[in-house]
Amino acid sequence: MNLTIRSYLVNVLLLIAALLLSVAVGSVFIPPGTFARILLSSMRLSVGTIDQAETFTAIIFRIRLPHTILIMLAGASLGASGAVYQGVFRNPLADPYLIGVASGAGLGAVLAMSVDWPQELLGLYTVPAAAYLGALVTILLVYQLARVGKTLPTTSMILAGVAISSFASSLMSFLLLRSGERVHQALSWIMGGGVLAGWPPVLAVIPYMAVGFVVLVLSGHVLNVLQFGEEQAQQLGINSERAKLILILAASLTTAAAVAFSGLIGFVGLIVPHIYRLFYGSDYRRLVPLSLLGGGTALLLADLLARVVLAPQVLPVGIVTALAGAPFFLWVLRRSRNETT
Repeated sequence: MNLTIRSYLVNVLLLIAALLLSVAVGSVFIPPGTFARILLSSMRLSVGTIDQAETFTAIIFRIRLPHTILIMLAGASLGASGAVYQGVFRNPLADPYLIGVASGAGLGAVLAMSVDWPQELLGLYTVPAAAYLGALVTILLVYQLARVGKTLPTTSMILAGVAISSFASSLMSFLLLRSGERVHQALSWIMGGGVLAGWPPVLAVIPYMAVGFVVLVLSGHVLNVLQFGEEQAQQLGINSERAKLILILAASLTTAAAVAFSGLIGFVGLIVPHIYRLFYGSDYRRLVPLSLLGGGTALLLADLLARVVLAPQVLPVGIVTALAGAPFFLWVLRRSRNETT
């Protein structure tokens, strides 16, 4: 079997297994076989009698399945965006949070939580909408600050992102100190505990992520060329500045959609592309889609661990990814330093 086909098949199977585990495990355990029979029954396929069918059906379709799909989409967006950022910036430490998108989204979310909005008018989407707006404003600010004439230097982009991220984090801290009784909700969001429940968030996020996924998955050839430098890209007929802008916008907006509906979840975009690069090489035509699949699997497993480690209490999934990601970041940093000496 072709290596590429085999790698895709293995990772699709891993994603399906993680999805089944995420649906099955919780305060009420649902055997995978029961889940499969309920799924077939929902498609009008006769599967015989199912014990506790109504209870399990409600748990699966109203609670766990939408939560699982939203987590999977968030992980997929962070994994694919991380691979693209590392390719665009040619920096192994780059991830979706590099240019301050997450901090901007977090600031928008905390700002919305600190205001007594008329809930009957704005309802469930107040916080996600504010987070998405914060991310968009951050992208525009970083782009305007980093642009030099008609060019977009990578170093200027990173420095502008760090500055905006620090500014947004400082404002978040100020708002948290003044949020009073809302501080727990805001802290939960910042730590990746802002995952919304039900199907409406899933249906709302799919259009944004679908557009982003198409652009990111199709970016493999351009990213491969960019690894040889901008002059080489120009000689091969690729407008490197326009290509970088399109890829950064697509990756940032996809990340913003994940943050807006799932909270701040770090390190997935750093860890997943590195692991797949070690196993499957640096060809971005394969690395980006594999990172998309692997990001979904990784975040599903992290979310599963967050739900069971202190059950019945549920940890914010961002704590789990940070505990795993911080040592990994230090390892990558040390490895990069050794390669340059």
